[in-house]
Amino acid sequence: MRTHYLEYIGNSIVKAWDMPAMTNYKKNSFTYGEIAEHVARYHILFEKIGLKKGDKVALCGPNSAEWGIAFLAVTTYEAVAVPLLNDFLSDSVMTLTDHSESRIFFVSREIWEKVDIARMPLLEVVICLEDSSILFAKYPAVTEVRTRLDDLFKEKYPAGFGPGQVHYPTDNLDDLALINYTSGTTSAPKGVMLTYRNISSNIQFGQSEIPNGPGDTLVSMLPMAHMYGMAFEFLYQLAGGTQVFFLGKVPSPKVLLDALATVKPYMMITVPLVVEKIFKSSVFPTIRKPIIRSIMKVPGLASIIHKQIRQKLLYAFGGKMRNLIIGGAAINQEVEDLMKAIKLPYTIGYGMTECGPLLAYEDASRFVKGSCGKPVHRMSLRVDSDNPCAIVGELQARGDNVMMGYYKSPETTAAAFTKDGWLRTGDLGLIDKDNNVFIKGRSKNLIIGANGQNIYPEEIEDKLNNQPYVVESIVVERDKKLVALVFPDYNRVSQESLDSMNLAQLMEENRMRLNMLLPIFSRIHKIELQPEAFEKTPKRSIKRFLYK
Repeated sequence: MRTHYLEYIGNSIVKAWDMPAMTNYKKNSFTYGEIAEHVARYHILFEKIGLKKGDKVALCGPNSAEWGIAFLAVTTYEAVAVPLLNDFLSDSVMTLTDHSESRIFFVSREIWEKVDIARMPLLEVVICLEDSSILFAKYPAVTEVRTRLDDLFKEKYPAGFGPGQVHYPTDNLDDLALINYTSGTTSAPKGVMLTYRNISSNIQFGQSEIPNGPGDTLVSMLPMAHMYGMAFEFLYQLAGGTQVFFLGKVPSPKVLLDALATVKPYMMITVPLVVEKIFKSSVFPTIRKPIIRSIMKVPGLASIIHKQIRQKLLYAFGGKMRNLIIGGAAINQEVEDLMKAIKLPYTIGYGMTECGPLLAYEDASRFVKGSCGKPVHRMSLRVDSDNPCAIVGELQARGDNVMMGYYKSPETTAAAFTKDGWLRTGDLGLIDKDNNVFIKGRSKNLIIGANGQNIYPEEIEDKLNNQPYVVESIVVERDKKLVALVFPDYNRVSQESLDSMNLAQLMEENRMRLNMLLPIFSRIHKIELQPEAFEKTPKRSIKRFLYK
């Protein structure tokens, strides 16, 4: 039984009409009823300016309740949403808006000031996300309609607008719902075409396996224009009647902790980088103290310390967190070992934009350390190898979550699927006898050793990132030798007054320690220091192609 995500949201609107739905943190807020009314007003505007089912509408701006309302207005009207990341360069925003053939553009004032309308000749209307004013109209009649919108709304709903007027289409599961331009780690952005079925399958899984409801709250930190944030920090929440608080931009640790303490979310969705920073800055320095290490060797005392760490972390996360969900990249093994030891209610999921985004997930109570869960409902995963449990191969996917293809790119679409119709994920992994999925790395990152050995850079990086003064790293091949590019902890270097010679010596010691943990064929030849943090994708994965 498939349930359309707009059916979920429509039901939430009716049941939670006067309850808060979307809130701009420490700013304005909208109830479920107010969202429905704003959506209805946009529908009148769309109808009057001639927007048709299947027409494209681009959106670009920071996370906000207004962004969410605009997106819902587009998809419930059955136009095709084109969410663009607001940290794309302005040149990319213009290029992708034009490439998508968008007729309408919802945009923040800040981004609007950086783009040139002449570069987007197909646009007919530009609407300000902050106040829904018209920033550009190709035809004067559009501005007139916007001016008369209040009167037009009263004409359409003379008896007032209430729950009885909320009806969203649900007979369109196989129609195109959105085009999501993804910024990958190895290539230029591609337009992923996702249907209402793709989105609905994801939201249905969330509602069945991670139920939420009125009274629950969540802090949204991931970009709404990226499928991870859109599906599971926005649509899935509204499908259950939850209140979402939007921070607007990537928060500083202080702002994030303040928000968590205030909002007290029922769950937290994040990427490994955030969790690793918390553990490296707040947890590891304590448990690595000689006296704590000694205490933890005493039978029974380790569990007491683990309990105290867990309570401290859960309190920092607001005190009501039932689920800590991590995804988007591999997590550091030492961090995960400790999370498991202290019984933190965490789980690590696996997905990609092309699957809107879920591929694998498991509840924290059944989650197997080192894995990224089991295939989600209505999805199948296989390993392209003779022995999926022991021989690494490419993970391939099939099911309701899988995209239609790439927009205006039949060749790229064809290359993304096997002859028998399975999506090539580009990830290498294993699936054990219990159906747990284990990711080993990206196929494009795989390095072949001198004697034909498979070298997975991510496994080396995981060990290197645990060495002193290392914040993050990537391993590349140069002149048939392995080189580690390292972004060191310059703040700690400065605090300890270390000069460049001291730092170079420390990194050489790191290299020697690391190589003792590695087989001969995957040992590091040298370490190169990076002056700045590596550039990241929205999922906080390193854009590796920039550092080859």
